[in-house]
Amino acid sequence: MFTFLLWCVLFVMCWPLALLALILYPFVWLLLMPFRLVGIAVHGALALVWAVVMFPARLLSTPFRLAH
Repeated sequence: MFTFLLWCVLFVMCWPLALLALILYPFVWLLLMPFRLVGIAVHGALALVWAVVMFPARLLSTPFRLAH
């Protein structure tokens, strides 16, 4: 919503620049897509490493129950 309001202000102040931004936005979005995918993959890999490192601590911190 804030981005749309900012674009409306830009449209009032300088409409050719606002229309150029509106036309170029999908191309910029497509250009940045690989970086988003790499970020998601790196986040997942680091979460996996963190889970593997913390697994022994999680095992030791849980109370051992022999009978339910």
